[in-house]
Amino acid sequence: MNKKVYDVLYIGNYTKDTIITPRETRNVDGGAVNYAARAVACLGVQPAVVTRLAREDQHVVDGLNQAGVDVFVTYSPQSTLMVLEYPTANPDIRNLSVRSTAGTITPDEVQLLDAKAAVIGSSLRGEVGLDVILSLKAKKMQVAADMQGFVRVLRGEELVYEPWGEMELTLAHLDILKSDMVEAGFLTGETDIHRAARFYANLGPREIVLTHQDGVLIWADGQEFEYGFYPRQLNGRSGRGDTCIGTYVAMRLGKDPAEAGMWAAAVTSLKMEKQGPFDRSPGEVEEFIQTHYKHASI
Repeated sequence: MNKKVYDVLYIGNYTKDTIITPRETRNVDGGAVNYAARAVACLGVQPAVVTRLAREDQHVVDGLNQAGVDVFVTYSPQSTLMVLEYPTANPDIRNLSVRSTAGTITPDEVQLLDAKAAVIGSSLRGEVGLDVILSLKAKKMQVAADMQGFVRVLRGEELVYEPWGEMELTLAHLDILKSDMVEAGFLTGETDIHRAARFYANLGPREIVLTHQDGVLIWADGQEFEYGFYPRQLNGRSGRGDTCIGTYVAMRLGKDPAEAGMWAAAVTSLKMEKQGPFDRSPGEVEEFIQTHYKHASI
């Protein structure tokens, strides 16, 4: 039995991504757990990943291990293969399709693990369900979840947004909710970022992390904090939200919502400067915060 207590568990399937932009097409190792865990490992946080993938993608597990991340993997016949097309310069506009999936993560796959917090970073509905969230809550963990893994439904090879009947029941068990504005517009019916955050909060989560093209809004116990994204160039849109919520939850273990939000915005900005996971130092994040948010970090 595993006796180690991690800072944060990142739960969701690895995705083998094909990213198409007006400039180029690239094949990259993706998945929310990959982006988030690698980012916080650079910041001195002790993460672990619970994921599913094919044995042919073992290099992903090896890479995470080398970055200081423990990985609890279930091998599946195939990995999740995703195509992400960004037809314009607006990073919020993208078309998604899935050619295969690695299957569903079950409560058994988290049963022997312990952590202060957990982040559900799934890609589509059915990958991680309410049963896993309830299992984590039974262990007294703080639980965060990204709405992308619940609003997206696979129809053929296309990912489409569909109504989510278990939304109210699920959100009642979340401590932190992450959404982008496209997802928020569909799930809440609100186009205003502040009203969308309040709508989510009224369903149970005490903190909301709401990303959009220009930055992130943090809603925490009735207070709002907003931070812009300031990448010098936008070369790594994919993984933006995964990095943001992954960093926010990790930083909340020792910081208040305002400062955790600054760290999340800074790390996300630096990540978006290039393809792949964030790989900078805490000192660089501190410098970015002081430059862009006029705040000397503790």
